[in-house]
Amino acid sequence: MAGSYYVPEQSKLPIAATIASSVMMLGAGVWVVDSNAGNVYSNGSSLFAVGLLAVLAVMWFWFTTVIKEHQAGMNSAQLQKSYVWGMGWFIFSEVMFFAAFFGALFYIRNFSVPWLAGEGEKGVANMLWTGFENVWPLMQTPAQALADSTGIVTTDQVKGPDEIIPWTGLPLINTLLLLSSSVTVHFAHVGLKNGNDKAMSRWLAATVILGFVFVGFQAEEYVLAYTELGLTLQSGVYGATFFMLTGFHGLHVCIGAIMLGIMWIRHRRGHFKPHDHFGFEAASWYWHFVDVVWVGLFLFVYIL
Repeated sequence: MAGSYYVPEQSKLPIAATIASSVMMLGAGVWVVDSNAGNVYSNGSSLFAVGLLAVLAVMWFWFTTVIKEHQAGMNSAQLQKSYVWGMGWFIFSEVMFFAAFFGALFYIRNFSVPWLAGEGEKGVANMLWTGFENVWPLMQTPAQALADSTGIVTTDQVKGPDEIIPWTGLPLINTLLLLSSSVTVHFAHVGLKNGNDKAMSRWLAATVILGFVFVGFQAEEYVLAYTELGLTLQSGVYGATFFMLTGFHGLHVCIGAIMLGIMWIRHRRGHFKPHDHFGFEAASWYWHFVDVVWVGLFLFVYIL
């Protein structure tokens, strides 16, 4: 009916998603704490796995419901607009998420390290160890400096990184991959709007492949860091900031590639039309956001 507004039925999925994500994050926190304490076996990993599976299950049921409603023609223009605003606010929350980590990196590099080296009005020299200098990245930890000066080693996780990952290697390759994927997903969008199903399918498939190749190269980079460079999550503030920023970004690339993969399947099933394909648009917005974050990471984590 003209002017009708479809109101979705009440659902327990939002509260289920909240509980599942809370369990997952709690497990991740316990896992990291146990890892830093040197505990190889942690209940946190099991708790994280349970939470992750629960999140995926909730997403499956929730998205299936939304897709069925859309296919049944239940979405009015007003409800479609609410989807646009919802995705916009979701991406904004992700911007703030990464802004917190970039802000922490900025604060450490431009305030904390100089102050600890005795620079500026708030500078306090020799707080960490005698002769501490303002350099980045920090290749030595306070525990390592103490062990070097006294010969007393209190833990087996005191070393800073032996080397850092050069930006001219895998990071540069991954940058080219993600920038290319932004182009391919745009071509996919153009193909969809023009009613060219073959172009849409091919370019979108290329985007998904590029995304997972990126993840594969990042996994290779992590193996290199841990096995050859001595760069780990425990290797001081540089290791912590490096793996938190690149790790969470890698997770977002995985999520984005899965989203686009689902959009490819939906397109093959005829769910999208040239004038009605917000599901794909939302996933492409998210992908462009992931690409922009990586450019910032590449610049501030690997190069500067």
